[in-house]
Amino acid sequence: MRVALFLTCVNDTLYPGTGRAVLKLLNRLGVEVDFPMAQTCCGQAHYNTGYRHQAEPLARHYSDVFGEYDAIVTPSGSCGAMVRELYPRLGERAAAEGRGDELSRVLAPVIPKTYELTEFLVDVLGVVDVGAYYPHRVTYHPTCHGLRSLGLGDRPRRLLEAVKGMELVELPGAEECCGFGGTFAVKNPDVSAAMGLDKVRNAESTGADRLCAADNSCLMHLGGTMTRLRTEIRPVHIAEVLARTEDDTEGDAQ
Repeated sequence: MRVALFLTCVNDTLYPGTGRAVLKLLNRLGVEVDFPMAQTCCGQAHYNTGYRHQAEPLARHYSDVFGEYDAIVTPSGSCGAMVRELYPRLGERAAAEGRGDELSRVLAPVIPKTYELTEFLVDVLGVVDVGAYYPHRVTYHPTCHGLRSLGLGDRPRRLLEAVKGMELVELPGAEECCGFGGTFAVKNPDVSAAMGLDKVRNAESTGADRLCAADNSCLMHLGGTMTRLRTEIRPVHIAEVLARTEDDTEGDAQ
């Protein structure tokens, strides 16, 4: 199986450690992963802001870069949802505008092969216990795109429940949005901040010292709220939890 890592813009720019964690985890499970250097943005920011036509060249480029791989793994439910849910819409809208089915044909090869990380682990590799060790009290926030667009269901929780040394506690109001929503946070800052505050307060109520999610964009939003509140909780991407083992020497760096 030829597997490629689609890191995404946010992770490449702000959270490269998440990409390293994905590689470490998949390599430990016997998967060789390529990182195509030509990869760029998937076009989600453009599409969600109303610039659908400007998103099309980025979608075409994604297909060009990743089309030959058997699986494309991303540590981002939102970017995974862009490919799986919104790339088909790009093709449909192009056809509705009288431009034929060429865009749909270009994008078709990559849509079913794009997996969010926990999907790939559970559905493709067939593993739940990845040999992880994470000695923390953790609560899990299921992000909107993973929950509603990709339908990740209990896959992330099943992976977390198998982590040794970790206490997983339920997050009140877990399925409520954290308030980030990409450009929503820019257009509606007061509402976004209030929703983020509610989410962090709920996390505090669990007594957890880590808030885990599968999207660093949401964790960035919540992490900023945590910093302003000077709370003891720290945000952590699920890939960094699953990548850690008892043999790691990084201590509490994660």
